[in-house]
Amino acid sequence: MMSTRSNEISLFLAFCIEQYKQRHNLTGEQSMRTLDQYGVLEYLEAGYEPLHTQSAQWIMEDIDEFINKRKQ
Repeated sequence: MMSTRSNEISLFLAFCIEQYKQRHNLTGEQSMRTLDQYGVLEYLEAGYEPLHTQSAQWIMEDIDEFINKRKQ
């Protein structure tokens, strides 16, 4: 059985994946491939405490910035 905290983090990650998919007009597979390639899910999980209190728009901008830095 998942702990409450693990469940909250899983729900947050699912929310971020879906928001990213919609923002960039991607399929679920494309979204996951990109987020996995740049280590975004690990970043979101590690930063859950401050990140989950931000707006969806702020989180998406943060993810885009994170990916752009990793591409360089």
